[in-house]
Amino acid sequence: MTTEMTILDKIKKQIAENPIILYMKGSPKLPSCGFSAQAVQVLSQCGEPFAYVDILQNPDIRAELPKFANWPTFPQLWVEGELVGGCDIMLEMFQTGELQTLIKQTAEKHKS
Repeated sequence: MTTEMTILDKIKKQIAENPIILYMKGSPKLPSCGFSAQAVQVLSQCGEPFAYVDILQNPDIRAELPKFANWPTFPQLWVEGELVGGCDIMLEMFQTGELQTLIKQTAEKHKS
């Protein structure tokens, strides 16, 4: 089994185990880029807890996730196993209220 496969498995497991997960640069308390900071800000305003992975601490994930996701940049928001998108998409969805609805419904579903 190649290491690459293991990294993909790790990514798939993280996405499967966390209904709301943000792959970002840095952490929610100390984001390392403006886009990650904005993503955390709108996600936090939705008022539900979310998981995150600091890709700066995980260069293997940083290398593999864009190929798996078919999305070249970070941050990446995944909800229930689906890639929602990056910072721009999150901001747009937040402005229309879509993000709040998605996050709240997902959190409700997984509270039990």
